[in-house]
Amino acid sequence: MAGVILNKAEKIYPNGFRAVHGIDLQIDDGEFMVLVGPSGCAKSTILRMIAGLEDITSGEIRIADRLVNDIPPKDRDIAMVFQNYALYPHMTAYENMAFVLKLRKTPKEEIRRRVHEAAEILDITAILDRKPRQLSGGQMQRVAVGRSIVRHPKVFLFDEPLSNLDAKLRVQMRAEISRLHNRLESTMIYVTHDQVEAMTMGDRICVMESGRIKQLDTPGNLYHKPANLFVAGFIGSPAMNLLPARLFNSNNTYHVKIGSMRIDIPERMGRKTASYVGKEVVFGLRPEDIYSQTSSPTELANIIDCDVLLVENMGNDLYVHVSRDNHSFIARLSPDTHVAEDSTHPMSFDTEHCHLFDKKSGDNLTIDYL
Repeated sequence: MAGVILNKAEKIYPNGFRAVHGIDLQIDDGEFMVLVGPSGCAKSTILRMIAGLEDITSGEIRIADRLVNDIPPKDRDIAMVFQNYALYPHMTAYENMAFVLKLRKTPKEEIRRRVHEAAEILDITAILDRKPRQLSGGQMQRVAVGRSIVRHPKVFLFDEPLSNLDAKLRVQMRAEISRLHNRLESTMIYVTHDQVEAMTMGDRICVMESGRIKQLDTPGNLYHKPANLFVAGFIGSPAMNLLPARLFNSNNTYHVKIGSMRIDIPERMGRKTASYVGKEVVFGLRPEDIYSQTSSPTELANIIDCDVLLVENMGNDLYVHVSRDNHSFIARLSPDTHVAEDSTHPMSFDTEHCHLFDKKSGDNLTIDYL
């Protein structure tokens, strides 16, 4: 077993700054776990704590059921791929990949076998005799991954390994890392600030904010059942529309008021949140749940005339920014929808998948309903 367990793991720096707030995290053997969050949320700090590059202040870290708090990095049986690849410039790709095995006094023939095996997996056999300055960013990234593979570690750690690549290469490399995980069936922990990377790569995703876990779940649940306002606003592109509202019940018809807008919500959702009737809440709706009345093939409800501020043509989608009573929404519409900027356009709000959040705590009040 090569799972990783953090039990009340905490990191406090000498100046008193608490970077990691006693988190509990269990990563299963063979799982691809992604730590995601904005800059400064401590995701890289947690990765470095697992690697042993950052001391743990309190709590426990276990790798393959072994307590590693006081075990040096080289003895933790992990391999780490850094953002800057950290290749030796004077060594060839082969020598970079073989270096750690030479330090371990691994027999030459075994080194050759492991390096060529990893190179074949990563399709870099043809560049093994080149030095880093002769390689592209994607090739250097593969060499850095290959250097980790030859060690046969129990756990792979990736610290934003694609952030230096261009957009096209990032898409290619994230698919290759996912395929590598499927082939090796190893435990992998991957840090990124890019929620698209997180959603497409992770078996589960740990969403971080200010050294705390805000939600640990599958990509689907994070998107459709965000536990709180932070996750709702962070996961999704464009982000979920989140607006201040007040909940009402008129003749058993539950609805929210946002300015002068009245938006009805499903009765089951209203019953779930009945204790909030008359109170302020935060109303959440994904951009794809807002429709143009003129282009929808089905009967629509909650139709509201909105001012069109901006239309962004993304090719396969239109991102339409609309406003009503100084409250702004983004709608994700079909590219053949006819919407003109600086016009008034009827929009329909499909609340079957909407969310209501507690204004103070940020908790999702409707998560059990969804």
